[in-house]
Formats: sequence, C-alpha cells, structure tokens
Amino acid sequence: MMQSADDIRLLNEKINDSSVFISRINQELSKVIVGQHGMVERLLIGLLSNGHVLLEGVPGLAKTLSIKSLAQAVHAQFSRIQFTPDLLPADVIGTMIYNQSKNEFYVRKGPVFANFILADEINRAPAKVQSALLEAMQERQVTIGDTSYALPEPFLVLATQNPIEQEGTYPLPEAQVDRFMLKLVVGYPSKAEEQQIIRQNTGGLTLQAVKPVASTHEILQARDLVRQVYVDEKVENYILDIVFATRFPEKYALAKLKPFISFGGSPRASINLVLASKAYAFLQKRAYVVPEDVRAICSDVLRHRIGLTYEAEAESISVDQVISDILSAVNVP
Repeated sequence: MMQSADDIRLLNEKINDSSVFISRINQELSKVIVGQHGMVERLLIGLLSNGHVLLEGVPGLAKTLSIKSLAQAVHAQFSRIQFTPDLLPADVIGTMIYNQSKNEFYVRKGPVFANFILADEINRAPAKVQSALLEAMQERQVTIGDTSYALPEPFLVLATQNPIEQEGTYPLPEAQVDRFMLKLVVGYPSKAEEQQIIRQNTGGLTLQAVKPVASTHEILQARDLVRQVYVDEKVENYILDIVFATRFPEKYALAKLKPFISFGGSPRASINLVLASKAYAFLQKRAYVVPEDVRAICSDVLRHRIGLTYEAEAESISVDQVISDILSAVNVP
C-alpha cells in the first residue's frame, strides 16, 4: 500500500516518541551485559515484531543472562524452563489436578503462562515436550483438558541450544525450527570486552541490578507502529528475490549453489524477513525500510530455513556462506 510523504513523516514522529523506551532498555542491559550488541538488538527485534528467537552458542556467552535481563527491564512475567530428557509436556503447559476433598479436578497452569519464556537448552527435551511448547508458540494458546487458555500478551519464547554437546540431545526438526522468527549464532566477545567481563565479575564491586524501565503496554504500542512501517514495492521485490534465490538459485546466476541446497525458505521466511526489517527500521527510528535493513537482518531470518545437502557438508560450505553468495548476486534496488 502506497503512503504519502506526509504519512511517513507523521509516522516518523510517532516512532521517535514511542521508541524512547528502547534506549532505556539498552541502558539497563549495559549494566550487566558487556558487548553482544547484535544479540541484544535481535532480541528487541523479536520482541517488537512478535517473533520467537532461537540462540545458539557455546556455554558461557551470556545467552541466558541477556534473556533474563531483558525480561527484568520490561515489567513483565518471566519463566525459565530448563529442558531435560525426563521433562513431560505437562511440566511446560500445565495439567489437571484432582482435589480429593472437593472431589473435582482443577487446572494447574504451567510455566508457559508468562510474557517471557526462557526455554533453556531446548534440544535436551524429547519431541513431545518440544512440540507442546512449539504449539503454544504458534497458536498463542494452550489446551488443558477440554478448555483452551489464551497466553498473555506479549508472549515471547527465547530458546537456547548448545551446538557442541550431542549426547542426550534431540535436534529440533526443520518444521519446528521454522516457528522461530530468528536464529542467532552467538560468538565470543572481543579481548577488550572479555577483560571488562573479568573485572566486572571478579572485582569488589557489586553488580548493578536491572530495573524495570518499560511496560508491556509500551511494547504492544510499539508493535502496532512496527506493523505500519512502510515497505516500498521495490524493497518487497528485493525480499522476494532473496527468498526465491534460496529455492531456485539457477534463476539468479547461482547455479553453483544448486547442488548444495536441499530446500529453500518457505513463505514464512518472506513474512518474517519483512517484519524483521520493519522492526530493524523502527530501532533506527525510521518509518520506512531500506535495502540495508533487509541485508542486516537477512542471515538471522534465513539461517535456519535453508537445508544443506551432504555435498555442502563434504565441501565445508556453511549456510551463512550460501546466504552471503545470494546477497552478493541479487540486485539491490
């Protein structure tokens, strides 16, 4: 839908006014998190565009700390679920409990009934538990007995998985991973950042606590504005070209990638790339999306939506390399 210059200017003013809470959140998180700006930014994108986030990285990179701190900075309910091989679906969503004195059943709601769910080491739980959580993520409701219960708004699942330990893990199937809007690969801090982390955690100073500086109402208002961010038809076509290049690389002068891709991004990839680009533009206090926004967030949206063949693995070709080649080949408007 076309928008006039006046509409975009008015929306820009609204975004400037309503995005003040973002800097307050960033300020609070900087008290306890050193570096990892990309990860914090992506968590905010997930929050603003109503999408769940999967974080992958070796232990000790502040994944859990970042998620917990974000929940503390927003005045909202927080639940942490530590996934283990013996976890049951009822431990996540809740169950019916029999009250002997009253001779009736009552519902005991599980930890999934919160605004922020930290699903720690999601790949440690069996498929039944994963699917119970992923159904809640998709439907935004949970059925216990004969009754369906709506989950609170905002509802955001932030899951972590450890890529190095394979013993006793249950890798998420592709269809379930696709439910996550973004998949982040969390890297090591720089030397200067790690020095700061050492001083912060081994010095005599007490770590500052994260205070709530934003309300769920502000988050929901910001989400409405994110949806209104303008995407020009040329940028829309650019997003479609990127996603279609993951399915038919030969049509974009990328025939060399054909043997390495077993399947490309689904329509959910296109939807989430638009929404994430809008949220990224919102964080830049802009009322319209530019191709640079798409390129900045593209890897995190597509990383878990492209299947690689055994040939790609044999030649040590990573999914990030495939995405980089696609971004280099597709014409930027």
